[in-house]
Amino acid sequence: MERLGCNSILRVLGSAVEKKPPVWMMRQAGRYLPEYREVRAKAGGFVDLCLTPALAAEVTLQPIRRFHFDAAIIFSDILIVPYALGVKLWFEEGEGPRLDPVAERAALQGMREAPDPAITQRVYEAISKVKAELSRETALIGFCGAPWTVASYMVAGRGTPDQGPARQLAKSDPNLFSEIIRKLVDATAAHLLGQLEAGADLLQLFDTWAGVLDDDSFERWCVKPCAEIIRRVRASKPEAKFILFPKGISVANMQKIVSACGADGISVDMRAQRIAVRDALAGNCTIQGNLDPDILIAGGEKLDRAVDEILEDFRGIRHIFNLGHGIKPETPIAHVERMIARIRG
Repeated sequence: MERLGCNSILRVLGSAVEKKPPVWMMRQAGRYLPEYREVRAKAGGFVDLCLTPALAAEVTLQPIRRFHFDAAIIFSDILIVPYALGVKLWFEEGEGPRLDPVAERAALQGMREAPDPAITQRVYEAISKVKAELSRETALIGFCGAPWTVASYMVAGRGTPDQGPARQLAKSDPNLFSEIIRKLVDATAAHLLGQLEAGADLLQLFDTWAGVLDDDSFERWCVKPCAEIIRRVRASKPEAKFILFPKGISVANMQKIVSACGADGISVDMRAQRIAVRDALAGNCTIQGNLDPDILIAGGEKLDRAVDEILEDFRGIRHIFNLGHGIKPETPIAHVERMIARIRG
């Protein structure tokens, strides 16, 4: 409770409306920062960077030192969960993650029953290191990918334009796909609890590919698994705070998932209609996000106008300023500084 009183993000996720909203950015530790690129070059592979606690802690703290964001988010990846369950994971430079596909029962049966603590404990160690360095005013965010999005990478072995392989498997063999989702629910709930116990102040669930599903599939593969994860976490940690980021969904589906999960906040992408989101959700949860990362790249008066419009549309409600998706590597640092100065007035 003491930390709640001194941290603006935790206050906003409670019941407070801040005159100037707290701000952080998805992917705020990343390639747009020269200090990140220096550490990344020393780390070897991307997975090595995520799972070397001292390096993961260092890159988590870099944007806090530079920009004084109101939250740090632990440097990790949504695919650490399947990796900890025994799925081979690697990253192709310039192309993104690759996994040995889990699209048949034999591959599912070859996975571990629970996450390998030799892997997950490295994440928790990094969290402990970051927490020791942060001021009480700066929140520490833990996270996981939501089961649907993680499963969609597992089935295809990579990202695809519309995650078609996972959608096809969910239709052709719903029993097998349900078992994949159940395994991910178990592992995700356990990993999120581990992050809270290591020192995370709040949690975010990233469902990047929620928007490709029809309404019935969204209910089955996104809403119910996320609600079960949050139920399990709160069974052990009743005060746990959750932000959901189901990218690309309708306002009606935002209402559905917030209600079903009892989420404290929802992060909205750059296509979301702010007034409609505000009217539907401001009475039930905190609203985060919406600034287009491409506008942050453009900078100048266009950026100023976009920031001002978001601040105006969300004035008087619980609001966390953020992007509608992760910051891009080509973003000028000066534009991030300009954005923060504009928000903080």
